Amino acid sequence: VQLQASGGGLVQAGDSLTLSCTAPGSRLSVNRMGWYRQAPGKQRESVAFIWNGGSIEYADSVKGRFTISRDNDKNTAHLEMRNVKPGDTGLYYCYARWLSRDLWGRGTQVTVSS
Repeated sequence: VQLQASGGGLVQAGDSLTLSCTAPGSRLSVNRMGWYRQAPGKQRESVAFIWNGGSIEYADSVKGRFTISRDNDKNTAHLEMRNVKPGDTGLYYCYARWLSRDLWGRGTQVTVSS
């Protein structure tokens, strides 16, 4: 079982980009969805998460620029990234807590040029 991740690419600083992630089953099977990212030479870090009840959490570095949302009908989360910066460059991993299991999507590369 795996998450279906999409989005990513090469953009310029100040541009916008959206990542998407779809989990199997119904929304009730997922407690939390979101993204981690890993920049070259750095540890993986949390980016944004959304809980089944609607609570949302952002990393300080992306607050005010990134917005996470969820389409419950499609069991899909979206990460809208606005005003991206070179520091946002990295491999973005979609994550979900699914039926008491940790699911991961394939890493999606985001590269922001200055």
